[in-house]
Amino acid sequence: MNLSGNTVLITGGASGIGLALVERFLARGNKVIICGRRQEKLREAQRRFPQLEIRRCDVSVEVERQLLFDWVKKSFPDLNILVNNAGVQHRMDLLLAQEKWGYYQEEILTNFAAPVHLSMLFIPHLAAKPNAAIINITSGLAFTPMAIAPIYSATKAALHSFTMSLRHVLADKNVSVIEVAPPAVNTDLGGAGLHTFGVPLEEFADAVFKGFERGDLEIGYGPSEKLMRMSRDEIDEACQRMNSRMSLQQEKTSRKVGKM
Repeated sequence: MNLSGNTVLITGGASGIGLALVERFLARGNKVIICGRRQEKLREAQRRFPQLEIRRCDVSVEVERQLLFDWVKKSFPDLNILVNNAGVQHRMDLLLAQEKWGYYQEEILTNFAAPVHLSMLFIPHLAAKPNAAIINITSGLAFTPMAIAPIYSATKAALHSFTMSLRHVLADKNVSVIEVAPPAVNTDLGGAGLHTFGVPLEEFADAVFKGFERGDLEIGYGPSEKLMRMSRDEIDEACQRMNSRMSLQQEKTSRKVGKM
């Protein structure tokens, strides 16, 4: 994948990892289009990077995905890179889950249905373009699920599987299929302040572009890079350690709240 002279669509590109990728694609001379649910965030990103093209779109909604595809194909016929980045994370206790199903389904629609559908819509278009790529943003939790984010973890595991299948199908086409699996990154995913322990956003985004430069088809960083290559027994052990640690942290938080 060449890193300049492309036309790139990034879903969920107005904040977090998406916006960090925007900055780096623009710096390398690419035309970048972003979409997102919140118009004010899109305009904020455009004020920061005036050359950005923006489109309000909720990718969890099938009709809006189709309209996004139609608009991009008509307005930006040279588009050759799709970055499926938009994601939602809800933390929960499955024993106490009381929200309506639509709340939980949002994760499935945004994190899995949307990238699958958008990939299928864009594949014929991308296959006719030079230097084309589909980049799917998964997660280290695709490999070691976190019990307090069970749907998120499952959707990312599903997207990892889909990405592998897609790469096989497009192996003899002119479309690279790249998976980026972030570890915990210091963004507002799931809520402000939940990932302050994560790796710095700029550090992670720089590492992703180094992976692009090397031609890597699977890109992790730090912990997630190791997870992508673990054996099944190692994954089971890592999963047990992580979830035991998270349970202890929740217990400590509950005790503190109880004393207040």
